Amino acid sequence: MSEKLIKTGEVVGFQTDTVWGLGCLPNDISAIDKIYEIKNRDRSKPLILMSHDVKYLEKYVLGISTQAKRLMEEFFPGALTLIFKRSNLCPPSICAGFDTVGIRVPNSKNFWEITTQVEGCTLATTSLNISNELPCKDYKEACEKFGYRVKIIEPKYSENIQNIASTVVLCVDDEIKILRQGSVKIQ
Repeated sequence: MSEKLIKTGEVVGFQTDTVWGLGCLPNDISAIDKIYEIKNRDRSKPLILMSHDVKYLEKYVLGISTQAKRLMEEFFPGALTLIFKRSNLCPPSICAGFDTVGIRVPNSKNFWEITTQVEGCTLATTSLNISNELPCKDYKEACEKFGYRVKIIEPKYSENIQNIASTVVLCVDDEIKILRQGSVKIQ
């Protein structure tokens, strides 16, 4: 079902391991516009790319250093977003004018179920909330707040959500810099 929705330009809400998310195909500019509209998100804030396996994300980034590979091996899947220089394959519409893009592999069977059904196994994503408000904490809240605007995908598997955003780490030019501390602690 999610494949048909996403293929037809729909934006979907889904459960991850950290918070509820909102996503669409990364090359669907109309759907990207919908995400910004739904969230009332400032166009200067980029979206990130998520997949159930890092192999589907690597083509969108450049310069994966040894340190970044170590972080991927240790924390993917998990609550870590890594920001790299973007490759020419990365859709500019999700990058908000930046030459970087964030990637993440959630530790979530529910998210895995969705991305394995879509072409490219990758979604352009952000948290499911109005900008500057807290993300939805469960399926009921997601439906109440956003069910009139997007299709909320009911979780197939029972999973705990941390309700803490991912840790965000900049990985550019061999630099590892924590931009937001989340549940993953980086030394």
